[in-house]
Amino acid sequence: MELKKLPVGIDDFKKMISQEYYYVDKTLLIKELIDLKGEVNLFTRPRRFGKTLNMSMLQYFFEISEENNKEIFSDLT
Repeated sequence: MELKKLPVGIDDFKKMISQEYYYVDKTLLIKELIDLKGEVNLFTRPRRFGKTLNMSMLQYFFEISEENNKEIFSDLT
């Protein structure tokens, strides 16, 4: 069994998925945001809890019209 790399300091979602870093899937956050239909969303988390990575994931998801972004989400939930 090959161990995946830990993503210390990685804040780019595409890089994390394509270079096979260890990743805890948080794509259900996208569904929750769409279902809530909030006019404004505030993400409060302590330091180093993935706020920038979640924003990067949302950016790639909503730019999914680009062909190279579709493959990022193909193996996730």
